[in-house]
Amino acid sequence: MAGALAEHVKGWSPGPVAMTEAMPPGPAQALAAVLDRPGDAPAIGDPLPPLWHWGYFLEWPAQSELGDDGHPANGHFLPPIPDRTRMYAGGRLTFHAPLEVGTPAERTSELAGVNVKQGRSGEMLFVTVRHEIRQGGELRIVDEHDLVYRSGAAPVRHEPDTGPAAQTEGPWRLVPAVDSRVLFRFSALTANAHRIHYDEPYAREAEGYPGLVVHGPLLAILMAELPRRNAPGTRVGRLAYRFRRPVFLGENVVVTGGPDGALSVVGPSGEVRAQAEVAFA
Repeated sequence: MAGALAEHVKGWSPGPVAMTEAMPPGPAQALAAVLDRPGDAPAIGDPLPPLWHWGYFLEWPAQSELGDDGHPANGHFLPPIPDRTRMYAGGRLTFHAPLEVGTPAERTSELAGVNVKQGRSGEMLFVTVRHEIRQGGELRIVDEHDLVYRSGAAPVRHEPDTGPAAQTEGPWRLVPAVDSRVLFRFSALTANAHRIHYDEPYAREAEGYPGLVVHGPLLAILMAELPRRNAPGTRVGRLAYRFRRPVFLGENVVVTGGPDGALSVVGPSGEVRAQAEVAFA
């Protein structure tokens, strides 16, 4: 690594952390409601749908420990760089077996990688955090998150596209009804206080976005919903996802894909905002 960001994280090596979760049905029921599919909520003993575990293992720091952006000012896996802004780049998951609602689980998290890259707009620090989730001592899910950090506001490459939803050719199609209420409820459901998702003046003035930003994890969940809703007899074994461009509130995106496992979020002009690849078990 080279450059200013590399100097700030030189020697930074946080150790692994573990937390337990009772896995009650409440968070799954809440996510089903946010997705407007209350009948899909799993009961105790049922398997948890792919990615729905993001509503569990939540961290709630004291209010005084939050930074102005809403993130913890000092978190275990937050790199020690000044004027830090964060973007969610993507991730990878392996599903060895579904998690069961109502069965206690343990998650072990560790720093899996730190890398500085030079982009067109300056240095970017890529941090990968690896989570392993077990139930009854059995490894169920390996979940890696790729986060990108900068010093200063992240540049925005485009204004919101408020045109009609694009016509797509994939056999699986979902047009999500995402409004400010969905963003607020999803933020609460995932303990995400980042103000770019609910505070429009902050998103515009402090971080340079043209409007509220739709959560990357919500886009990933919507992509994972396609095989769950259209191919209920299949089980996801692996899923890799990447966020290419932000989705802003008011944009009419389409979530599309097919049995080949290629999934995407498509903007009104046909450009890919997020994409995923699914391998079935």
